[in-house]
Amino acid sequence: MTFISPLGLLLLIPVVAIAVAYVVMLRRRRRYAVRFAALPMLDKVVPRRPAWRRHLPTAAIVLAFAALSMAIARPEIAFTIPRERATVMVAIDTSASMQATDVAPSRMAAAIDAASDFIDDLPTTFNVGVVAFAGTADLVSPPSTDRTAAKASLRSLGVSSATAVGEAVFSSLDAIASIDQRLDTDDDDDDESTPDEVVPGRIVLLSDGSNTVGRSPAESALASVAAEVEVSTIAYGTPDGVLDTGGFDVPVPVDTTTLERLADDTGGQAYTAQSSGELEDVYRDIGSSIGYRTEIREVTTWFAVSGLLLGLAAAAMSLRWFSRLI
Repeated sequence: MTFISPLGLLLLIPVVAIAVAYVVMLRRRRRYAVRFAALPMLDKVVPRRPAWRRHLPTAAIVLAFAALSMAIARPEIAFTIPRERATVMVAIDTSASMQATDVAPSRMAAAIDAASDFIDDLPTTFNVGVVAFAGTADLVSPPSTDRTAAKASLRSLGVSSATAVGEAVFSSLDAIASIDQRLDTDDDDDDESTPDEVVPGRIVLLSDGSNTVGRSPAESALASVAAEVEVSTIAYGTPDGVLDTGGFDVPVPVDTTTLERLADDTGGQAYTAQSSGELEDVYRDIGSSIGYRTEIREVTTWFAVSGLLLGLAAAAMSLRWFSRLI
């Protein structure tokens, strides 16, 4: 919780002082009664009543003062709200190293299965596209709400040589820009549209290796920041992964450094996954973060109404039990 006018919280000081004074008064009253009244008459001087009845009206009025003081400070609370629209690009490394079997049945097969589940779990109003990258980056499924087409494109992926991480980001950014232009055109044709609404774009990039060809990840990070598109990366594979090239085992350790820097530079999240189960958890976490946005809302009215209701409750209890207003 944050406050627009935090100086208003200074009003809580006298509220606390009133609460402390009330406690001190109760103790003094009890000591005075015991000291100066004969024990047989103590019940008449300080008649026995349910303790909660004596203190509840005071507690309610103190809480009312506290709520009103916080209302003056104008509190704000962060709410998590489902997104109505977004464009998500799923970029998958199809370099030869993705054939390594350190993740069963292979890095590629497990990545395709997890990405398909990820696409299914996204809100149906989101546009989803797929980019495959090895020596080049290709848009194999333009962003749309057609989940069947996106998943079919994943199943048709093959492998090639080299790894163009930077080019994958640039291709994804181009696809997001194209869908944004179409949405703008649709908004212009709709009299009830809200053209000022920003449709967020996100890139989820999975790879196991370093960038070897094309523009660098650093260049793509600058372009992503300019387009206000976050890139979440998944470094997939184990440090001791090897690729069987027909008699020779070629080490293909996962490169986490490049992908972590790309995610950090764009404001996204960097993940690592060394098994199909971990990869599914990563995609699930990414999906939950993409599907919702955080909105800060002022809740002054809540505190003001709470203060009023507590004050009214204190007055009602005092009238009912003690025949006085407070």
